[in-house]
This record gives sequence, structure tokens and C-alpha cells, in this order.
Amino acid sequence: MHNYLDFEKPISDLEGKIHELKKIASEDESIDTTDEVERLEVRAREAMAEIYSKLNPWQKTQIARHPQRPHFQEYAASLFTEFTPLAGDRKFANDEAIQAGLARFRGTPVAVIGQEKGNDTKSRIKHNFGSARPEGYRKAIRVMEMADRFGLPLITLIDTAGAYPGIGAEERGQAEAIARSTEMCLNMRVPIVSVVIGEGGSGGAIAIATGSRVYMLEHSIYSVISPEGAASILWRDSTRAKEAATNMKITAEDLKSLGIIDGIIAEPVGGAHRDPDAVIEKTGTVIADALKELSGRTGDQLRTDRRQKYLAIGRQL
Repeated sequence: MHNYLDFEKPISDLEGKIHELKKIASEDESIDTTDEVERLEVRAREAMAEIYSKLNPWQKTQIARHPQRPHFQEYAASLFTEFTPLAGDRKFANDEAIQAGLARFRGTPVAVIGQEKGNDTKSRIKHNFGSARPEGYRKAIRVMEMADRFGLPLITLIDTAGAYPGIGAEERGQAEAIARSTEMCLNMRVPIVSVVIGEGGSGGAIAIATGSRVYMLEHSIYSVISPEGAASILWRDSTRAKEAATNMKITAEDLKSLGIIDGIIAEPVGGAHRDPDAVIEKTGTVIADALKELSGRTGDQLRTDRRQKYLAIGRQL
């Protein structure tokens, strides 16, 4: 069953009628609904193309959070072979929001880190809705250190509303863990390719997204705080999230124009959840091209270039 967003009502109405006509035809073979179904399918495609050609930042935020959008586990299953997840930070516990391990990407050994939100109530609770605690970032650091030691390129897939803000997480050093994870990214002497596949929220995202190359899916978002959080701080009114989303410049197009990301991965009309296999395959191609581009550089070059990349963002802004 497809989940429709509020602004997709015209599409929902048309596809609902198509479903009803197909059901009628399947129940009574004497009724031919082919022509009407084809006419409605054309109208549905046209409505979708029109709506998705003029999305505002708040609508893109809703698409980035769509419950049927492909998550880390779908990408990992399609893009990597021999994926071996590693658990625990060797200090406190294992955090399920951060998935990390070793794998092969198109035959090349790599390290992989990503955030998993979960797809249903049980898995969302298990993965804490993609919001990692300090031990999640310390697990990420452990895998980064291993990748650096053995010369393995690092691929990171970002999809989080932000790091978990609970009291326990703060008591165990949430800010310190995020800072050290970001520092580790900057210090690594291997290529790092990062892709924001859904939400890229706050330090919870940048902790594993400080890459040599950073890409975003067309309808993903990347921001220092959620639109709701920004609205609560600026106007003490979370209902102004739509206004905040517009002013914060959180879309892929905005961030590309500001030089914060390196490229945008196109999504099918209707969003990544409409054709996840195509989006995942396209993402894999972009990652492969980036790794090929970076493969000829020495470790010191990679480290220096990455540091200069992020220092340049500060100067530009």
C-alpha cells in the first residue's frame, strides 16, 4: 500500500480510481476498463510530473522522511557483497542506529558506515529511528580506524534526523563522540565518499559525512537542525517549520550552489520510493566514479584535500 503525502492528493485520487477500475475488471471479465485506465494513468503521470517539478523545501523534507524511502539496509543489500557488520564500541554497548562493517563494493574491499531508521514499528524502535547514541559514533570511529590502517576506502550513507538528544547520551559524551568522529574523518588517509540518502540532520550527520566527496539524493535534505527545531528556537512556534525549511537552505540544489556538496543524484519522478532499485543503482555508479577519481591520490593528498575542502566552505560563506 503506497503512502501518499499531503501534497500528493491529486495523484492519490487518480491512482485510487485506477485501482478501483482494475479491481472491477478483474472481478467481471465482461467489463473492459482498459481505455479509461490508460487515460487515468496518463493524467496521473502528468499530475506527478507537474507537482514534482515545483517542490518547495518543506515538501522535499516530507519526501526525505517518507516511510517507504529506501534506507541503509536496502542500499547495503544491493550495493555491497560479503558485507560483514561489526558491533559495539568496545567501551559501553552496541548502537543499532549506526550500521558499520567491511564489504566489497564492485569487487573492491571497502569499509561501510550508515544510519538505519527502520521500516516498521519494531525495527524503528530497534534502530532508535536512526538517531545514534555516543557508542554508535565510537563504533563508527573504530571502523574508520580499521579502514585507515588497512587502506580501505570508506563509504558512508547518511539518513538521520540527528544524534539522540537523551540525558543518558549526553552523560556518556555525545558531543565528544561526534567531534571525534568528525575529526577522524578529517584525519583519514583513504578516500571517503558520503551520500545523504534521506535526512542529514545536525552533528549526527556530519560525524560520518565529512567526506572527500559528498553527494545528496535530489529530494534529500541536509541541515544544522530540523526545520521544526529551528522554528521552535527562532519563533518559539514549531508550526512554522515550513517557513524555516525555506529560509535554512536545506535542499540539494541550495547546498550544491553554496559549495557544501559535490553533486546531486537524480531521483525518479515521485521520489526514490517510487523506484528504489533505479536510485540505488544510480547511487552506486556515482560512488564508483568518485572512488575511481580519488584512487590515484596519496594518503597525504587525500587528507590535505579533505581539510582544505571544509576550510574553503567556511571562507566562501
